[in-house]
Amino acid sequence: MIKSLLASTISLFLILGACRNQAQDNQTDNQNSTSDSTAVQTDQAPPAPEWAKNATIYEVNTRQFSQAGTFKAVTQQLPRLKELGVDIVWFMPIYPISQKNKKGTLGSPYAIADYKAVNPNYGTIDDFKELVKRAHGLGLKVILDWVPNHTGWDHKWITEHPEYYTMIEGKMTAPIDPGNGKPTDWTDVADLNYDNPDMRKAMIEAMSYWLRECDIDGFRCDVAGFVPNDFWAQLRPALDKVKTVFMLSEWEAEPDHFKSCFNMTYGWGMHTVMKAVAQGAKPATVIDSMVTLNRQRFPAWYYQMEFTQNHDENTWNGTLNESFKDGADAFIVLSSTLEGMPLVYNGMESNLNKRLAFFEKDSIAWGTYAKTDFFKSLLTLKHRNRALWNGLAGGKAIKIPTGSDDQVYAFYRQKDNDRVTVILNLSNRPVTTQLAGAGYEGTFLEIFTRSSSELKPGLSVTLKPWEYRVYTN
Repeated sequence: MIKSLLASTISLFLILGACRNQAQDNQTDNQNSTSDSTAVQTDQAPPAPEWAKNATIYEVNTRQFSQAGTFKAVTQQLPRLKELGVDIVWFMPIYPISQKNKKGTLGSPYAIADYKAVNPNYGTIDDFKELVKRAHGLGLKVILDWVPNHTGWDHKWITEHPEYYTMIEGKMTAPIDPGNGKPTDWTDVADLNYDNPDMRKAMIEAMSYWLRECDIDGFRCDVAGFVPNDFWAQLRPALDKVKTVFMLSEWEAEPDHFKSCFNMTYGWGMHTVMKAVAQGAKPATVIDSMVTLNRQRFPAWYYQMEFTQNHDENTWNGTLNESFKDGADAFIVLSSTLEGMPLVYNGMESNLNKRLAFFEKDSIAWGTYAKTDFFKSLLTLKHRNRALWNGLAGGKAIKIPTGSDDQVYAFYRQKDNDRVTVILNLSNRPVTTQLAGAGYEGTFLEIFTRSSSELKPGLSVTLKPWEYRVYTN
């Protein structure tokens, strides 16, 4: 058993190496960094807002969300997102975009020219404040994408505070990959120097500004593993003095993120594993190994954002159909019911089937929102059934063995008297199998067909290719 687990773990780490363009060895993060007396890191979970316990998240690319590409256009759609079952609306960077060394016609939203302003193409700061106010009125929360590792070359710090930047042979540089110590190809941005305590203070003040001025609810932090972890420990109490925030790390390889600052990290590993299963490169059993690995390396209160699409995946690696083929819906169901918080990328509710351009205007074709009922069923279940809640508030996924585990992935989750059972055929072949194990017995409602079924050991289940069933009590 130990040899088998080690083999699975080694194999999974090889798979994880394919995740996005991020370095997986972050032990250099904490070297050459400046500590601060206000930094706090414990073996307890960071504070979390009460509303996060059963929340779902939705990503908005303001530029592509509408033909207008404005805050006002997003504001008009907030009631629809609330009805869909969304709780947290995450905005890709909304700040002015640096024009120097920009990529493409419009540049990258992640090349920020001013941390305390909005992109004039999107509207005014008052437009954004109105958006947040409207969101809060609907019970939605708003988090901003934050880019702490680098700025655009037009940022005022470039000229006013060159000491805030990393220098190589006396010159500013593109961001340095902590995994290999070499500059990345992100030539439109300049690397910030976290050895400089004044820069740290300026960064914390800029983030606090958005809490004070616009009443946002937290941040999604870009390439969080490129930033020393002791900065996150320094940042968190400063933000929580303004309000208790929700923090999402775009990283996975630093378990201590769950202690220093972050409530949730990216599930890059599970995403990569799901793609491998969808493309026939791995059996469904590899999902069990990923679940085991996460439980071994992260603290008990951890949870991750699980996804089939986000802006990076969609633009650079493939649409939902390209990545998951005919099994796309099955893997959305899996990512929405396994431990973690499900992400809906803008456009998925309308069968988005194109790679949205990153540096150009490329609006989503919304059509008839054909997948609304599908997502609403999943997200509503997440809200109502405590078994699916996040972290320690929810129930652990417990494997249900079948006679076809290479194809069929079955599990249940339970919290108090709430239970959800999920059975998926993660292959392009029909299958008939029997459920084994115990603990999931009872009469349940299948959420998509609305039919009642009795589940018990020995039950024979026949599934079409990529068929899925979600049962709730």
